[in-house]
Amino acid sequence: MNDSPRLPGHRFLHSPGPTRVPDEVLHAMSRQPMDLSDPRLDNCIAACEAGLRRLLQTSASDVYFYAANGHGAWEAVIANLVAPGQAVLVPGTGHFSESWAVQTEAMGGRVIRTPWVEGLPIDPAEIEAVLRADEAHEITAVFVVHTDTASGITNDLAALRAAIDRAGHPALFVVDVVASLAAAPFAMDALRADVALGASQKGLMVPPGLAFVAVNARGMDASRLNTTPRFYWDWQRRQSPLVYRKFCGTPPQSLVFALEASLGLIALEGIEAVFARHRRIADAVHAAVACWSEAGALSFFATVPSSRSVSVTTIAVGEGVDPEALRSIARERFQVAVAGGLGSLTGRAFRIGHLGDMNEAMILGCLAGIEAAMTVQGIPFGRGGVDRAISRLSQLSRLSPLAAGNRFMP
Repeated sequence: MNDSPRLPGHRFLHSPGPTRVPDEVLHAMSRQPMDLSDPRLDNCIAACEAGLRRLLQTSASDVYFYAANGHGAWEAVIANLVAPGQAVLVPGTGHFSESWAVQTEAMGGRVIRTPWVEGLPIDPAEIEAVLRADEAHEITAVFVVHTDTASGITNDLAALRAAIDRAGHPALFVVDVVASLAAAPFAMDALRADVALGASQKGLMVPPGLAFVAVNARGMDASRLNTTPRFYWDWQRRQSPLVYRKFCGTPPQSLVFALEASLGLIALEGIEAVFARHRRIADAVHAAVACWSEAGALSFFATVPSSRSVSVTTIAVGEGVDPEALRSIARERFQVAVAGGLGSLTGRAFRIGHLGDMNEAMILGCLAGIEAAMTVQGIPFGRGGVDRAISRLSQLSRLSPLAAGNRFMP
């Protein structure tokens, strides 16, 4: 138990995951578990499968759930698609592409990387060049991170799909949508993505612990041909109408209840409205960061404006600025929790998460808390960032009455 006195109000959670859990989702998790033959549990899982298909914009893919985080979803993909010694192409996006590559190598796969240039998205020409050079078609799949949570960069999936097509290569197109799903558009069938993978704790507004993959016919065929020993991760074993087999054991019912509630909230708001809300809030953050950057101590890590994510903004700090001290002051004195740099960006950046159950008032409070923390720490920053964010929001369309923060239980 924490014996420290309770502080009034609530702490603003602005990490890019885990994100704030809506009250409706928390309430859904308070339900008692059901026995595995209860048809209500079947209906709940079916609703989650259908809701994810709608969100992924796919009618041609099966959905499989795991009691796992995003790394578990990576492992499921690797176990089903990559036999020991087989090659995959992992275009460099920074921390998360490299983590996925290292995990693939740990499971016996051979990884071909494209170089990552700090601050830049994936270059489609580099993917095309690697695939054209693979005349024997040894590369079985291209593993792409849509939004890299560490760098705050979102990659152009349509351009990457076009690069694969121009190369005339049969590699599977596998997309990590952990940090982008329910924040930015993703059309699995239109992109001809063979596999998509995600997790619960970001735009889906559910606590960590539930991962999923969506797999089309090409992906399933590749899985069937892969003789790598596997059990828990195996997609074939999970093709069953029985709950126990769908989850390879007892499902994490509280998280499934939560996901059903979350998908219901997204449907109630309307997916286009969800995307527009994320774009508005990200624009406000970007306006503030542009203002802060004028003093020279801070800057956008993503140097191409069109690649800046609607999920998270990574802010590079100059020499002499301690981002961990800034985070501590923001969290402990001003009740605003933001994220630090990951991997090569540790100690060089901090990150503002702005996805999930988020509205304008919440992001303005976050930005004000960061400005207060920077003032206490003596960090030079362009004054008026919050004013710029307000000005930007005032230029954009008004929120729908069903926007986050204005929901009512039916």
